[in-house]
Amino acid sequence: MGKTRLEAFSDGVLAIIITIMVLELKIPEGASMQALKHVLPVFLTYALSFIYIGIYWNNHHHLMHLVKHISAGIMWANLNLLFWLSLIPFVTGWMDENHFEPLPVALYGILLAICGIAYTILQVTIDKCHKSEGALKQIMMAQRRKGIISFIIYIAAAPLAYINTIIAGSLFVAVAIMWIIPDKKIERVTTTESE
Repeated sequence: MGKTRLEAFSDGVLAIIITIMVLELKIPEGASMQALKHVLPVFLTYALSFIYIGIYWNNHHHLMHLVKHISAGIMWANLNLLFWLSLIPFVTGWMDENHFEPLPVALYGILLAICGIAYTILQVTIDKCHKSEGALKQIMMAQRRKGIISFIIYIAAAPLAYINTIIAGSLFVAVAIMWIIPDKKIERVTTTESE
């Protein structure tokens, strides 16, 4: 089976997830800077979640760029990833509604860890179907190292949310920054394969 439908479906689901999150943003009451100040934490949480969805979209794109064919296992692993990513708007909204109480912040970290596990499951499933693809293995190895570091930070941030939610939130931001910085190896591999 070709990969086009899976890519299009995944892109559509990720676009819907972002749309759901932006619809949760409430318009400030009033036209003053003070009114805008009240929605700033909610906007920052939306921006962080948007960046996380963007990171997954970007990594998914790089991964699928080198995939030659799709199996039933890859389709289910991809759906598993999309399921967990689709819960990000819920947890983001829950944090906002409860003014960043420890439990919703901790759950945000746990959800991010589960999303990372789901992405790893997708990588392993793809690897089983593409054993001879060296370029694909290079991308997965580069992403896997960052994935392990991310997982450890998410798991550490969850209990830290009960001590200080700002520290936990800072750890989420640090992981996002780590993923935003482009990996030159991945860029090189995907560019070489395109030529």
